[in-house]
This record gives sequence, structure tokens and C-alpha cells, in this order.
Amino acid sequence: MSAYDAICFDLDRTLCESTQDPEALLESAFDQAHLEPFCTPGDLRAAVPSVPTAETALEFYENLFTAVAANADVEPTHTSTLAERYLEAQDPSAVRFRPGAKAALEHARERGPVGLITNGGRPTQTQKLEALDIADAFDVRVFTEPSKGIHPKPDAAPFEYALRELEATPDAALHIGDSLHADVAGANAMGLDSAWLDLGHDDPANVGHEPTYELASLEAFETIV
Repeated sequence: MSAYDAICFDLDRTLCESTQDPEALLESAFDQAHLEPFCTPGDLRAAVPSVPTAETALEFYENLFTAVAANADVEPTHTSTLAERYLEAQDPSAVRFRPGAKAALEHARERGPVGLITNGGRPTQTQKLEALDIADAFDVRVFTEPSKGIHPKPDAAPFEYALRELEATPDAALHIGDSLHADVAGANAMGLDSAWLDLGHDDPANVGHEPTYELASLEAFETIV
């Protein structure tokens, strides 16, 4: 068990999960875009690491559907419309805590400053925080805001901003997240310890980023902090 001067959490699929059915959400998007389905939610997750940095959520999903269409040998002629319908079908407030997440956050807050570093825009992510009643649970909240120089993880900027606001050094900080590509790689590159929440979506052998800790769920968080 280690002591840290600051602890940072990812939001999506780490502290919270959507209560919307991912297959129904995707099916609705294809239906509203009048397109034949060419991917699954698993295909979308698998393509995320290859998608270039986007300035907006719409641009991100345009890039994501374009990448998945290419993998499926489908002409990406309507990916903009599909991305729009997919975003429209999402309800940011339809979220719940992941198992152990609320207790892990409270445990971290009892031990010092706590930050949020999320790959999502302020308006959308704030709705999730408010739905969970944790909008004020962090000493700093870092959203993806390219106009302010804050690009998505694994970019260094969100980690640098969080550490500066928390007055912590990388070697005394921990970041927890579910993505080896975004959370673990970003934290490791900055010199933070990293705790990876293994949801079965990533394979360390294929990704090449080694976390400091591996957690099957946040119910085990108290064993490392």
C-alpha cells in the first residue's frame, strides 16, 4: 500500500458507466442515419486508440466511424450523419457508478487532493458528474478543451494541468483509468504511477503499456492506496 500526495481519476468506464444499452444505441444511430449496420460496440472500442485527436465530440465520432468503416471495407460516405445520430441518441445523464467507484473516490478524498482527468468536453462530462452528485468532489477537474491547449489523454497537457493545480509532483501522484492507451500510457509518460481498471477491453501484451497496478474493479482500490 502506497501513500500519494494526489490521486486522479478517469471518468467514463472508470468512475461511471452508461445505463444505455450500447447495442441499442448503435442500432438506433444506424437506423436514424438510414444505413445498414457495419460495426458493433466492440468494434468502436477497438478502434479508439487509432483515431486521431479531435477538437469536438462530433469530430471524434466522425473519425471513429470512418476508421471502423475502413476496417469493414465500407465506403465512409455517410459517417458524418452517422456520428450526428449517434451523439443525438446519447444521454449523458444516464449514468451510474461502477462497482466500488463511489467508495474509492471517498477513500481517495480522505487521503488528500483528488483530481478528475477525463477525455470529454466540459458540458457533456459535467452532466454526468451532476447525475452522480460528484460535481464538487474534485479539487480540480480537467476536461478536453483544445481551445485552451488541453488535448485528450495520452497527451501530457491534462496531466500537467492537474498536477499544477493540485500542487503535486508526478512521482507522488497516481492516476486511475480503464484505458491502457489513454490513461496508463499518458500517466506513465508523465512519471505518475498508474492503476489500470481491467474491463477486458485491452490486452497489455498488444498495447505495450505496463501499469503500476492492475485492478479487476475499484472495489480493490483500498488495497493499493
